[in-house]
Amino acid sequence: MLAYTAVGNVFVWIVWIAAAAACIGTGVLVVTRTNPFHSALALIGNLGSLAVLYLLLSAEFVAAAQILVYAGAVMVMFLFVIAYLGGKADAPWIGGRSWHQVAAALAGIAILADVLVAISLSAGGTLKTEAEVTRSFGSPEEIGRLFLTDHLLAFEITSIVLLVAAVGGVVLGSHARRTEAEAAAESAEDAA
Repeated sequence: MLAYTAVGNVFVWIVWIAAAAACIGTGVLVVTRTNPFHSALALIGNLGSLAVLYLLLSAEFVAAAQILVYAGAVMVMFLFVIAYLGGKADAPWIGGRSWHQVAAALAGIAILADVLVAISLSAGGTLKTEAEVTRSFGSPEEIGRLFLTDHLLAFEITSIVLLVAAVGGVVLGSHARRTEAEAAAESAEDAA
């Protein structure tokens, strides 16, 4: 029985290491690919590897939601917006440094500082106390209750942000198509 447990633990570690490496690798691909379709496909791989990590944490419902909601529905919306925008979304940072790049660098530094504080607190023993986890923790009923009571505002704001992102993609795409049509009309007039 002890050998069976040891083999099981080794297998869990192998799966964890593979999923963590896939998560980091696909995360790097998301931010380094210049083609937005390749970046979106890498994001799907990242979301899938996160689902495997959730499964290892015995959070089956969260893993299923990760695949169905994020890797499924949200990524379909992302790919639709990318396809609608076409080649105009390929190089948003052309033209020098902008406030977007500065804000992204500051956000990255803040996240790094947060991770370093969490690691130092964990190493110092401050985070050694275990949280009390009830039997209903992570169940679909408990998650639904929290979404519709304690976190209703955040849940609704997230839906509005996703809706605004989709509408913004359509507006940007129609503006880009209108600009191309106007340029074609001007070149036709110049030729005549």
